[in-house]
Amino acid sequence: MKIHNLKRVTKNRKTAIVGRGGKRGKTSGRGGKGQTARAGHKIRPEWRDIIKKMPKLRGYAFKGFQGDFVVVNVGQLETVFANGSKVSPSTLVKNGVLEVKYGKNPKVKILALGDLSKKLIVSDCKVSAEAKAKIEKAGGSVK
Repeated sequence: MKIHNLKRVTKNRKTAIVGRGGKRGKTSGRGGKGQTARAGHKIRPEWRDIIKKMPKLRGYAFKGFQGDFVVVNVGQLETVFANGSKVSPSTLVKNGVLEVKYGKNPKVKILALGDLSKKLIVSDCKVSAEAKAKIEKAGGSVK
């Protein structure tokens, strides 16, 4: 047996015909002309343009400089604290009125809802004008 007498096990495949009937001819699957037919083309996502056109609402993505205050009413202080005790964010957390937020004591604002008959010393808290009047009327003070 000689090399020129050998026959292939599988038949020889024909190459793909280039042209209108071929598999990857003419535009090679890229459609027509223009930006989409060029190499390295990239079109901006349509949804991004839609988002950019939407009007921003007032206060959009801005929380403010002071941060959020937790509201505590004078009536709550009446039930939790004894006469002559000190009220501050740390004592409010100890007595279970507030919870620690992000590992820190929260900012507190005291409002005037409820009655107060005990003498309390308030410090490190924002206090409304009415609440301050009620605390001072009961004999307490605001620092």
